[in-house]
Amino acid sequence: MSCDSPLPVFNCERVPLDRVPVLPVEDFREEILMHTADGGRIVSLFGAPAPGGGRVRLHAVLGAADTGGFLVLSADVSGDGYPALTPECAQAHWFEREIAEQWGLRPEGHPWLKPLRFHRSRRPGHDAWGRGGEEPPVVGVTDFYRVEGEEVHEVAVGPVHAGIIEPGHFRFQCHGENVMHLEISLGYQHRGVEDALIGGPGRRAIHHMETLAGDTTVGHALAYCQGIEAITGTAAPFRALELRGIALELERLANHTGDLGALSGDVGFLPTASFCGRLRGDYLNMTGLACGSRFGRGWVRPGGVAFDLTPELRREILKRLDAVFRDTRDAVSLLWNTASVMARFEETGRITPDLCAALGLVGVPARACGIRRDARFEYPSGIYQFTGIPTATWASGDVFARAQVRWREMVHSAAFVRERLENLSEGPVLSAAAAPLAADSLTVSVVEGWRGEICHTVLTDGAGRFAAYKVVDPSFHNWAGLAMAMRGQQISDFPLCNKSFNLSYCGADL
Repeated sequence: MSCDSPLPVFNCERVPLDRVPVLPVEDFREEILMHTADGGRIVSLFGAPAPGGGRVRLHAVLGAADTGGFLVLSADVSGDGYPALTPECAQAHWFEREIAEQWGLRPEGHPWLKPLRFHRSRRPGHDAWGRGGEEPPVVGVTDFYRVEGEEVHEVAVGPVHAGIIEPGHFRFQCHGENVMHLEISLGYQHRGVEDALIGGPGRRAIHHMETLAGDTTVGHALAYCQGIEAITGTAAPFRALELRGIALELERLANHTGDLGALSGDVGFLPTASFCGRLRGDYLNMTGLACGSRFGRGWVRPGGVAFDLTPELRREILKRLDAVFRDTRDAVSLLWNTASVMARFEETGRITPDLCAALGLVGVPARACGIRRDARFEYPSGIYQFTGIPTATWASGDVFARAQVRWREMVHSAAFVRERLENLSEGPVLSAAAAPLAADSLTVSVVEGWRGEICHTVLTDGAGRFAAYKVVDPSFHNWAGLAMAMRGQQISDFPLCNKSFNLSYCGADL
């Protein structure tokens, strides 16, 4: 199909692929640039094989929050290149590097085109850098930006870090203690999750989702299940929607608590750090009580949830929630009332609203810039279509703002979980076996995970199997924000800035 304008779609709506406009590459590029210039956002941008083989079809999902949905458009690329978006749209930077690496399509004019995850092209014989296929790329072996001049020096950190954390490489260009530029190089956690899903869904698909970013088990599992339900025409029972919301907000409570504790530790304030380490475990234990896994594995399934909550379990979780949240409030109040902590948090790692919009940041970093970016509000799905949660924002864009947004979200999440547990509807929690996936279809499933917007885009072939499955973890949008937050900061501020974003390495590496 070819038409002049992008196709509007709602969150978790199935549309036939032949309704998605296939534009000339120049028009495709112009539509994206016009949309982002008007305040819109790239939610997802990826490549997939074009029908008939031989070419690559680019797909774009653009956020249209004013309509509560998205705009979807595509373009077929002939040859091995197309005019880059990145020089005029910074949001496209990582997306275009990913497309180049996966499909051997060179975005001509990209200012810093280099591998993102260091793997071979999905199209044998097509490589954006002209590399041969004899030896696989080596992770981290690439060019790095350098600043030349007297008293300028380079600091390399990672991929092995002084802690039990994921691997990633950070290259700082410094003048004295001041950071002029930070370059982030990932790929060490690349597992090929998207490739493993092609031809599915298979039995392992849900397990891939639950471990895509281990601390976001519920978020990614929910995005996957909503996509499957949309493309099969399955409706999850209302009680299941409530339980999914409870699971998602418990995941948010646990991780935000851990982050506030880690931020405390990074400035040497041990009381809150010690308390929050224990309290995070208490929130995880509530999830474990509900489904047998502290991370929520096995709870969310296509068609609903696999575990219900008995009245006894609900009472027990409510009792624990009240006690744990009371302790959390006390622990976090120590942060706000300690001048030495505030001196380190305030004015550190600041992102302006204009920079946030230009980079397309999502989740906590965006809301900490005063931008109301929350999929529960912009693109509500599941229980959030019936019960809203206030969006927590702060205006200063610094470490303090990101900490403050986390705390305010915890207040709202705890109130949501309490209200749903006290007023849980009656009924089943799992629909009957799902129908086969609709053939030649597309659906976009977006969930507000604890880090921010999670987007899963599903494309099926003529047999109703996955022709393409694209995952965008919130960290994919936000790593560039961390790099920009460090400009002009002292290098000793990096652990604090890094933790205030707390991005996922494996979520970006897939």
